[in-house]
Amino acid sequence: MTPSQQRPILVTGTAGFIGSHVAHRLLDQGHRVLGLDNLNDYYDVTLKKARLARLTTQENYEHLHADLCDKQAVEAAFEEHRPIRVIHLAAQAGVRYAATNPHAYTSSNVTGFLHILEGARHFPVDHLVYASTSSVYGANTEMPFREDMSTEHPLTLYAATKKANEMMAHAYAHLYDIPCTGLRFFTVYGPWGRPDMALFLFTRAILADEPIQVFNHGHHKRSFTYIDDIVDGVVAISEQPASIDAAWDGHQPNPATSQAPYRLYNIGNEQPVELLRYIEVLEDCLGKKATMELLPLQAGDVPDTEADVGALTRATGLQPKVSVEEGVRKFVDWYRAYYQV
Repeated sequence: MTPSQQRPILVTGTAGFIGSHVAHRLLDQGHRVLGLDNLNDYYDVTLKKARLARLTTQENYEHLHADLCDKQAVEAAFEEHRPIRVIHLAAQAGVRYAATNPHAYTSSNVTGFLHILEGARHFPVDHLVYASTSSVYGANTEMPFREDMSTEHPLTLYAATKKANEMMAHAYAHLYDIPCTGLRFFTVYGPWGRPDMALFLFTRAILADEPIQVFNHGHHKRSFTYIDDIVDGVVAISEQPASIDAAWDGHQPNPATSQAPYRLYNIGNEQPVELLRYIEVLEDCLGKKATMELLPLQAGDVPDTEADVGALTRATGLQPKVSVEEGVRKFVDWYRAYYQV
């Protein structure tokens, strides 16, 4: 079957960081991709358009300019194109933006996700994969974070909306037998990344001889995860529809599996790196020292994250492998080329 005869894979958020990379990988594998994005102005629309321009030149890519909150538009996309799979990566991102724009999160991340679930319900798909986040672990302090841990104490509205996504997906998996898999991403970085993320902010400031704000005095650790490792996991999992866990026990319920076709996986680097080390690597790649403004931990930030990706490895054979030294270097090379710095 030629790509033109295939049912497409719907990827939401294809003008975004992770969505654009996932779409490219699927196209490279010979799939048809139907992309959906509203190109909102949460951050630089020029960057979003540049990501999208790299996709729209490819013959097996079709783009829909639509908002997830537009119920009729999302329903029409499912009805007309009948996607075989959905990889739902569009969302209102960013932890701190919620302090001033809380309704943006419930509109996009909750109502928008409901429209995706309804599309998959009325126009059945083989598998619905959606982005969750390591932020759902919230107030947990036991490391590393495992999918079978409680996630009942989110510290931000963003995390709460992603926890809601996981619960909504479970309900639809149970009620309508839709295979649903949630992927908890850990601090993703790399070329074409988001300008509101630390690496982007730090790079811009250091090159401009401006100070960088370093929260928690740089002592918190993160499972910084390079974009290629994320894409490997997303695409591999999308090819394995969630199934019923025959060993699931309602007396001792495992939050990561179910008696419905439902799964949760962490995707993150298992070697957390202290923020000060991350900055040191960036300084080496830029050939410039940072002027650091050391500040206390921000409200809503967790001190540390560390991913346990054993479940992902067992399911796919994959394990994130790109070191921060390699990943930051690739980001800096892209940044210098894109911004001609």
